[in-house]
Amino acid sequence: MITEQARNVMQSPRSPSSQPYLSASVTDPVKLGNGVQAYISYRVITKTNLPEYQGPEKIVIRRYSDFVWLRDRLFEKYKGVFVPPLPEKSAVEKFRFSAEFIEMRRAALDIFVNRIASHPELQQSEDLRTFLQADEETMERFRFQETGIFNKKPADFMQMFRDVQSKVSDAVLGKEKPVEETTPEYEKLKHYIFELENHLAEAQKHAYRLVKRHRELGQSLLDFGKAVKLLGACEGEPTGKLFSDLGTKSELVSIKLQKEAQQVLMNFEEPLKDYVRYVHDKLMLTRSDKVGEAEIEYREMKAESEEATIRFERIVKRMNEEIVRFQEQKTEEMGVAFHQFAKGQARLANGIADTWRALLPKLEAASSA
Repeated sequence: MITEQARNVMQSPRSPSSQPYLSASVTDPVKLGNGVQAYISYRVITKTNLPEYQGPEKIVIRRYSDFVWLRDRLFEKYKGVFVPPLPEKSAVEKFRFSAEFIEMRRAALDIFVNRIASHPELQQSEDLRTFLQADEETMERFRFQETGIFNKKPADFMQMFRDVQSKVSDAVLGKEKPVEETTPEYEKLKHYIFELENHLAEAQKHAYRLVKRHRELGQSLLDFGKAVKLLGACEGEPTGKLFSDLGTKSELVSIKLQKEAQQVLMNFEEPLKDYVRYVHDKLMLTRSDKVGEAEIEYREMKAESEEATIRFERIVKRMNEEIVRFQEQKTEEMGVAFHQFAKGQARLANGIADTWRALLPKLEAASSA
């Protein structure tokens, strides 16, 4: 579950009486429809004092495809800006509507919206205001509206960078001149992103193993506790009572392990997985898959080489600014996740120790009798 501390880090809410603020909550997931038509709807509650919004609080109903619409719009309009990632679009059918999956998706969508709401550029988007305020019928009309410019597939961020750079170089230098395919800024950015993605993926893999280990150990202790209780039922006093106590304590430890496994999943493994998606998406921007559009863009850039150079420099500047902002955000959010993880592990260790420690006097008394 996303903690209030983590939400504060991501939203950076401010007092309504002091500075402008905008925050949103994604709540109350509800399953609607049946079979292949089934989906989950969410209540999105917006609180703000920004004058361009309709009021201090607005509640709308949204589904996953509405969040996809918002991200696609932002992806297209804000070149060079790191638009936050969405949780996975699909899951194994039998788990798609499980309580755990629904809660993880709700939490991830909450993070997604609040990252946009706290971004200095994205929070000014007209599409964000539409998403947060439009009624369901209007939102559905926007979602299905055919504009012809949003049917585009994501491409590698680094490839996009090279494409822009190459087009500008072609426009300025001419095709007959060699084009430099890289820059120190690009190489530095590439190295940082690739290294970060690898390390985050490795950490997330081991966090998943830790969750799995807690769950397996918890299940083993639960099964052991039941078996020892049955064994105790076959014995007379005081042995039978000791076996029963041992079984009860095993079950208590099992509950603690299962509970902590869920906490590690929601507060540690999921945030790491989210950042793996986030970093991977930072390698992605939207570009057209139609050759004709690319040729038109190239001719326009060649005809106006000075403007193309300015545009290229503007994108580079924006990406550098985004990297700095991303690093600050990552430090804060990962700090929260690691703090929650360490606190949870300490709580688990103390709880297990206390549970077994309470049983020791009875076992010692029985063994010395």
